[in-house]
Amino acid sequence: MMKKFIGCLLGFAALMTQVSALQAAEVEVKWTNPDKYTDIDAGEEHRKHFKARVFKSFEEHFVKMAALLPAQHKLVLDITDVDLAGDVNFGGTRRIRIVKELFFPRLEFNYQLLNADNSVVKSAEVALKDMSFLMHSGLKYRSKSFGYEKEMFDKWFYNTFANELVK
Repeated sequence: MMKKFIGCLLGFAALMTQVSALQAAEVEVKWTNPDKYTDIDAGEEHRKHFKARVFKSFEEHFVKMAALLPAQHKLVLDITDVDLAGDVNFGGTRRIRIVKELFFPRLEFNYQLLNADNSVVKSAEVALKDMSFLMHSGLKYRSKSFGYEKEMFDKWFYNTFANELVK
């Protein structure tokens, strides 16, 4: 009896995941000239692996946020510059990222929000920066990688797409 219940529960969870994926907007992310980004320094981590981890983390976050947009829409992001919070310096004998107010996060990108017939609903060139990133008391992504950047993106996203968000 318990196995049937758990099986039904897992099946329902899988179905709900598929349904929510069908209701989410699609996301397309392009990373333009990433070798020229202001600061995507890995510190001690291998540069190529760190960059891949940064891109994957941001892309997953963009998908999560796009789920708040109407189905049949597409959010196209062309990331043109990244400056991660903090700065990589030597901490003893190791290179580590030190986060201070002086080294605030920045993100530059172009975006387009397209509707079902691929006509542009909104588009702009965006230059985000959060000079008071250390003063936010309720950092939503405190234990997540690149939390300051994600918080900054979220504020922009909610302000920009306030009228388009699925209620």
